[in-house]
Amino acid sequence: MECRVGCGACCIALSISSPIPGMPDGKPSGVRCVQLTADNKCKLFGQPERPLVCVKLRPDEEMCGNSADEALAWLYALEEATRP
Repeated sequence: MECRVGCGACCIALSISSPIPGMPDGKPSGVRCVQLTADNKCKLFGQPERPLVCVKLRPDEEMCGNSADEALAWLYALEEATRP
């Protein structure tokens, strides 16, 4: 499955604990990544500075659902279920 163009749900809903250019302490869940453009595209896609967690995340039907809103809901639920 390919990412839905302009979705950006994983760049908003997921927390990232590793440094991101412009966000040296990572990012909390619910905060837009500073590398996410206004049209929800990753400025770091394909770049070596992209965090490994982002590189390894692969879209699938369950996670992405039928819309960005469904993807956000699923990812927020995942964040809640895995919160320490």
